[in-house]
Amino acid sequence: MNILIFGPNGSGKGTQGNLIKQKYSLAHIESGAIFREHIGGGTELGKKAKAYIDRGDLVPDDITIPMVLESLKTKGRDGWLLDGFPRNMVQAGKLWDALQKEDLKLDYVVEILLPREVAKNRIMGRRLCKENNNHPNNIFIDAIRPDGEKCRVCGAPLSTRGDDQDEAAINKRHDIYYNTKDGTLAAAYFFKNLAAEGKTRYIELNGEGSIDSIKETLLSKLN
Repeated sequence: MNILIFGPNGSGKGTQGNLIKQKYSLAHIESGAIFREHIGGGTELGKKAKAYIDRGDLVPDDITIPMVLESLKTKGRDGWLLDGFPRNMVQAGKLWDALQKEDLKLDYVVEILLPREVAKNRIMGRRLCKENNNHPNNIFIDAIRPDGEKCRVCGAPLSTRGDDQDEAAINKRHDIYYNTKDGTLAAAYFFKNLAAEGKTRYIELNGEGSIDSIKETLLSKLN
């Protein structure tokens, strides 16, 4: 099974993606990790990408997409979950063309829907447990709201991540994601249109639900 997943920061995309890959034994292909692996491994594509990165330039699509495809064909030979790419309409079109050329099937595209303000509040509301960062605590989500400044699971002190409180940075990331003209949502809608033509299947999930309810809905639609 091959899946492409979309969702804004704060939507729980990472959590649901992890559940999917464990359930179906999929390779998690994440764009940032792909760059690190190629550059760290000294591949030809990695060397080309590093030259752009060292100059502070964006790595062009004709380097990025072959990197992605290489990972899909090797690490993802038994099924993959692609996360973090494409980020715009142009990349979506190029990725689709490349998948067709390589005869790689895209079984599902998953979009987690979440209003922008809710997504921002979720990020800014995250609290980290001193004893275990996996203990869920968020001051803006009733189901996992902590007890004051103490972890709701174990009672340990809580703290915040600096980048979670950087509203300008959050807005910048969301400006890119929620842009339906040439941002990440435009890329998602490219695949939604393909699904309307019967070329893939598109699943929309209500990101305002609980982790378990979203998971149950998603698994019921994956078959």
